[in-house]
Amino acid sequence: MKKLFLSLVTAGVLLSACNQTPGNASTAATTGDSTANKTAATTANAAIAPVMKFEKESHDFGKIKQGDKVSYDFKFINNGKSPLIITDAVASCGCTTPEWPKTPVKPGESGLIKVVFNSAGKTGLQDKQITITANTVPAQNMVHLIGEVLTK
Repeated sequence: MKKLFLSLVTAGVLLSACNQTPGNASTAATTGDSTANKTAATTANAAIAPVMKFEKESHDFGKIKQGDKVSYDFKFINNGKSPLIITDAVASCGCTTPEWPKTPVKPGESGLIKVVFNSAGKTGLQDKQITITANTVPAQNMVHLIGEVLTK
């Protein structure tokens, strides 16, 4: 009976230890709450994370004829304390194509997100959102390309 009891206690301790995340195990054991640890880690990461600051977050290309292509370079600077790595840039529509730097942008340096909008098959007011995913806090930044497409 004694061996059964000790086996159950040991199994319980091992299972509860396996459910702890590596950074929170000691704090969770002493405080019973890992929320404070997660908040502190997020704040520390945000303090050293890259910061993507755009000169302009939207560009109005004005009025163009249907079928025209327009492009714009969204200039940004890394105002953070570590290199900025852009992993993806996605437009809200297949008619808009973003290109981004594939190499890290060092703190204090600038870069460009080149966006090309193809107005073929489009009419009226357009607002194309480009979502840039990077190692920033928060992980996504957005810019807009807006304008009006006139029929021929």
